[in-house]
Amino acid sequence: MKTQPKAGLFLAVLATFSVLATSEIRGSAQQTPVHLNMLPAGTIESRLRHFSRNNAEREAILKAMFAEAGCAGEELIEQPVKHEKIPNVICILPGASSSEIIVSAHLDHVSRGDGVVDNWSGASLLPSLFQSLVGAARKYTFVFIGFTQEEEGLIGSAFYVKSLTPEQAAKIGAAINIDSVGLGPTKVWLSHSDKQLATTLSGIANSMHLSFGFVNADKVGDDDSSSFRARKIPTLMIHSITEDTLPILHTDRDQMNAIKLSDDYDTYRLLAVYLAYLDTNLDENKPPSTQPSN
Repeated sequence: MKTQPKAGLFLAVLATFSVLATSEIRGSAQQTPVHLNMLPAGTIESRLRHFSRNNAEREAILKAMFAEAGCAGEELIEQPVKHEKIPNVICILPGASSSEIIVSAHLDHVSRGDGVVDNWSGASLLPSLFQSLVGAARKYTFVFIGFTQEEEGLIGSAFYVKSLTPEQAAKIGAAINIDSVGLGPTKVWLSHSDKQLATTLSGIANSMHLSFGFVNADKVGDDDSSSFRARKIPTLMIHSITEDTLPILHTDRDQMNAIKLSDDYDTYRLLAVYLAYLDTNLDENKPPSTQPSN
């Protein structure tokens, strides 16, 4: 997560929203079959522990993890980013249509700390989420992206989004960004998220009996979802930060021991089910956009 130095802290917990979300999704989430391969906790932990403090090595590790998960050939791409040495890493899971669901996380980190929370916790989930969706016919094409240079100003995501034609941007039904998870239960930055996408996730979390919440951090920093929001693409920003855990980011405290492995695994499980659910229900559940304007 790109934080703003000396910015005033503003964390708003929107607890009542989850109650509304639960009643809306309870029936459909339980009745709609989802087909996925749920990976064991050991796989999620192993990939989380396989980090490096060197950003170039992190890119290479992420690419190797995608290949290990079964993403290879023309579906595994290193996208050069203008003026940057480290590329974006893109893994494509083709669907029946050219309409897309983007799932992203930035792979870089700042010089202090190990960058496990911010944001190897998000980047290392991408190959596992890809692997969970492989093996069943998909309606949407899923595009998993590890963005470079988020900490330097959302450079990788801004480049990716700028390269999209209007027609390509219009085919993206949702862009889900994962940044700094595992510090606690899954949370959504609601002001950086489409309300309907957030409502659906909250309902599925309730159906799975998982802890979940809404925490905004508008005056704390920014994340790669903003690049997609600038193109009016519906976004969902996933994190785990609270007022108590925010001071871990961009410090020497950002290490493996800051992660709560059970919460990290719960975030993986929730997102795996959510992505499979969106694949068959996104069109049906999509009202006129409620995306916040910039």
